[in-house]
Formats: sequence, structure tokens, C-alpha cells
Amino acid sequence: MSSHETRFPEVQGGGSLILAWQIRGKRVVVIGGGEVAAGRILNCLNADALVTVICPASGLNAEVAYRVSQSQVQHIDRKFEPSDLDSGVDMVLVAVDDPDASTTIWKLCKEKKIPANIADVPPECDFYFGSVHRDGPLQVMVSTNGKGPRLASTIRKYIAANLPKNAGRAIEAIGLLRTKLREIAPRIEDGPRRMKWMTRVSDAYGWEEMCALSEEDMANLLRFYTTNEVPSMDTLKLMSAGGDPQKLDVFDGSFGFSVGA
Repeated sequence: MSSHETRFPEVQGGGSLILAWQIRGKRVVVIGGGEVAAGRILNCLNADALVTVICPASGLNAEVAYRVSQSQVQHIDRKFEPSDLDSGVDMVLVAVDDPDASTTIWKLCKEKKIPANIADVPPECDFYFGSVHRDGPLQVMVSTNGKGPRLASTIRKYIAANLPKNAGRAIEAIGLLRTKLREIAPRIEDGPRRMKWMTRVSDAYGWEEMCALSEEDMANLLRFYTTNEVPSMDTLKLMSAGGDPQKLDVFDGSFGFSVGA
């Protein structure tokens, strides 16, 4: 075997392409109104999709009925009809206890090239729903490719229990800092430098330190971007407290401070 063949990752077939699918403002049709449909609906609403539920009112469980009553979803009070797929549908989620009807809907979706998920029928799914841990902007999904949903939930809980506390808050802080950095370095050609500096910032501070960054801390931190420096957290806190600028050892003369030896 040549050296070229050994340095590349080995292909592991049989998996799924796991993506963060942006469905904000997309039209999602959910067929069914039971417990499974309720979970699908919540996932889609969390992603800011426009959800239409097709199910007789008698078939709605308490959660789905609540979503309807609060106008969080549009409700069509009847069984599915083929014409329901004729008006710009972006995704179809089927959750009904009728295998024949489910297969019929799946075939219609295939004809119209609409991505579809048929609950509990992996061969009739263009994509799967994994077990998801959510903490603000942080989303961690575990997928078993439709083979063991219950096991996926167990693994997800294990991962969530071992994540740093306040991970979502730290990510929010980093996201805000990136937005502010783009405001002071907006050019496309600034992109590589922005990314490298943000990587250094992310590596420099712990989770709790990141969570504790105030707006003033971020403003002070961004002052070091021009010199490609990442100050210690003590330095940032000293600046925020109005400490003596001459005692800071990483400040650039362009800001009125001197860089120490």
C-alpha cells in the first residue's frame, strides 16, 4: 500500500450526511396529530419553519391541539389529499398509523421531489430525526440511521451530561463577538484573518470565562485585533476596572499604550 493510500481517512459506507438544515420560513407539512407528530412539529417550530398540520381534529393530541389553538401552526381539519402537495411544499413529515397511506404519500413525495420522512419506516425516509440536545445555539444530534432511536436517546443524554456547563451561553458570547468583529473588519479579504484570530480567542479562554464576558470586555478585547494579540482575562478585567494602562503588557501604541518586553 502506498503512502498516499494510508494518509487519507477510510471510507465508511452506510452512514447519513448529517446537516444542520436551515428551514426558516420554509413550508413543512405534517400529516398526523399524535405524539410523534407533536415531536416533529416542535422540532420544526424551533427551526422557525412554517408548519401546516393535516389531521382530523379528533386525532389531535393535547400538545398538537395547543399548537393549533395558539396559531403556532396552520391546521387542515381532514385527512390528507394529494392536492395538499401542490402548493410549494418544502418538506413532508408523515406520522400516521396507516402503513398503506404512509407509503402512498411517500410515493407522491418522490414524484414531486419533496423530501419526506415517514415515521418508523426507515426505507421510506429521505432523512432521519436524531436525538437532539439543545442549549441555546448549541445543538448536538445523535443518529443511529433509523436503527435504534431509543439507544440514540441514551447516548445523547450521556453526551449532554458530560458537556461543559453554560456551553450555550459561551457560544452566544462568541457569536456576539464575531458579529462585533465583522463590524470593525467587514471586508471579504479580512475573512481569513478574522477566523484565525477568533480561533485564538476561543482557545485562550475557558467556558466560564467566555460566559462572563461583558459588552465592555468584548469592546476591550476587539482593540487587540489590529495587532493580532489575545490578552489574558486578567488584562481584560483590569481594563474594564479602569486599571493603569501602563501596567498592561500587550497594548499597542496605536491605542495609547506601549507593548512591554
